[in-house]
Amino acid sequence: MLNWIKRRLFKRRIPPEIALAKKLIRAIDNGGIPLYPGRVNAIARNLGLEVSTRAPVEQTIERIRACLERV
Repeated sequence: MLNWIKRRLFKRRIPPEIALAKKLIRAIDNGGIPLYPGRVNAIARNLGLEVSTRAPVEQTIERIRACLERV
């Protein structure tokens, strides 16, 4: 019971842009495909990455993965 209380009180807050990026990568790893490249680019920009509108989605996803590994 005490461990549960500690986890609830001292839980590390994840910034929303990182949580959204992790959710995207998890969905792709589970077999999903991004249907809207603009959303992938928006997630990358929220992480601070510079993304070209002409860049392939696969390249942007790899850059997001690399960014998440650094965090």
